[in-house]
Amino acid sequence: MEAVEIVEIIGYIVAVFIGLLLGLLGGGGSILSIPILVYLFRIEPVLASAYSLFIVGATSFVGAIPKYRDHLVNIRTGFLFGIPSIISIFSTRRWIVPSIPNIIYHGDSFTLTKRLLLLGIFAVLMLLASIPMIRGRRERKNRGEHFYIIPVILEGAVIGFLTGLVGAGGGFLIIPALVILTGLPMKTASGTSLFIIAINSLIGFTGDLLTTPMDWPFLLSITAIAIIGVHFGNIYSRKIPGIKLRKAFGWFTLAMGSWILFKELSGF
Repeated sequence: MEAVEIVEIIGYIVAVFIGLLLGLLGGGGSILSIPILVYLFRIEPVLASAYSLFIVGATSFVGAIPKYRDHLVNIRTGFLFGIPSIISIFSTRRWIVPSIPNIIYHGDSFTLTKRLLLLGIFAVLMLLASIPMIRGRRERKNRGEHFYIIPVILEGAVIGFLTGLVGAGGGFLIIPALVILTGLPMKTASGTSLFIIAINSLIGFTGDLLTTPMDWPFLLSITAIAIIGVHFGNIYSRKIPGIKLRKAFGWFTLAMGSWILFKELSGF
């Protein structure tokens, strides 16, 4: 068996953790899906980002169903955050990403490629999002209807643009935003995040579907494996305190962001 085939088999095995993270933490699927697609399956970053949107979106939709049954999805907040995000992510995937040239800047000692830009932004966003999660401040009481509506809408639009740009579901950005701006408990923020990710990612994916041919057998096989993982993630999430989930999510995001940034800048 060739080394390439072994690496791809590892990719299929590790894909179960995409769903496991989504079910357990309410986000983080793209933190694994994009590196798996780019580094294990050797898919170029723009197509990998499109595949990631479908995989994470479909898996999040399945994972959100039991969260909703457990009353851990705030529908009002989800739509308030999700609608501007949907508009932003679709526009970004449909028009902005295809317009970025493969070679953005070429100098004597440094070349900025589309790959480096997208993966670099992805990694930096992960590093920034990890900080408030790692700090582990106590969760504030739910403000109910009294939260910052305009900032939530604006945050949804901005995160829609950023997640559309890098092809991430955005849970590692959405969860801190929901916790900070709405005061939702971590587990409710995680459930609501899955709802938002599912809508955002699948609609964002349609922007690519209109312009890019898809390898559906491969895409559906990875998605099916991830869905198995989300089932187990939902089970384990009921047994772990929210503050521990929050810190674990933060440290994992920090580690993966640091690794991607190092790998892309060093060329290792």
